[in-house]
Amino acid sequence: CQGYAQCCYAAPDHFELRGHEILFYDPAPPDAKRSQIERARQACPVRAIEIEPAGLAAGDEP
Repeated sequence: CQGYAQCCYAAPDHFELRGHEILFYDPAPPDAKRSQIERARQACPVRAIEIEPAGLAAGDEP
């Protein structure tokens, strides 16, 4: 993340930029909001957002 905040515009309920470069995000958004998160991922100019498959538990292989 370089602080461009494009994700904040695409999915404001799930990404919030505080200060110049402190990004807060929802690490487990509901599946119903997946399209907003995908839009935020596509909007990121440095491709800093990765989306794991739904239901993937920590340590599981994708």
